[in-house]
Amino acid sequence: MAITFSDLHTESGLKSLNDFLTGKSYISGDKLTKDDIKVYAAVLKNPGGSFPSVSQWYNCVSSHLASSFPGKAVGVSLGGKADPAQSAEAKSPAADDDDDDLDLFGDETEEDKKAAEEREAAKKSAKKKESGKSSVLMDVKPWDDETDMKKLEEAVRSVEMPGLLWGASKLVAVGYGIKKLQIMLTIVDDLVSVDTLIEEHLTVEPRNEYIQSCDIVAFNKI
Repeated sequence: MAITFSDLHTESGLKSLNDFLTGKSYISGDKLTKDDIKVYAAVLKNPGGSFPSVSQWYNCVSSHLASSFPGKAVGVSLGGKADPAQSAEAKSPAADDDDDDLDLFGDETEEDKKAAEEREAAKKSAKKKESGKSSVLMDVKPWDDETDMKKLEEAVRSVEMPGLLWGASKLVAVGYGIKKLQIMLTIVDDLVSVDTLIEEHLTVEPRNEYIQSCDIVAFNKI
């Protein structure tokens, strides 16, 4: 069943999206899909603390997209009141027309070959310089059913280090009244070791007052 969001450039639209994303990592399922990209294009900017669920989701999608576009952006501003997603759809036919004008079977000159080789070399160089990233899904388990899960999550998110970005989270029932915290995080591989994060930050004092153990549920390279 299709999901509909309206006026994501307004407070009411963002509130609707925030309510929908509460307890979720992505728009559809537990992985990034085209649905996330489409909604992301309609949200003008990260709304910040006013809509925390949208903000966490926005940062997570941004980190996925950043790894796919290694070039250095200078920043652009979009004028007008049109929905960015609608504007992109309106422009797509023109883009298709431009493709029709390309001579795909024209003769390639030596200059063309050289330029193509230089572009390819530049791409490879940029990829080498870019540090890899990973998306991690982690289970954080409390000591018992009396553990304050709000304070447990605060303890987890209080860990700050270069290359670490906490994402969306939710509480999952384990049994006997006990719940665990399931949380997304994005790491820069060269800067953050998940084992070190767990052993030297999450399961030691003072955070071990709330946290009994941590388990990696999923680890995916971005």
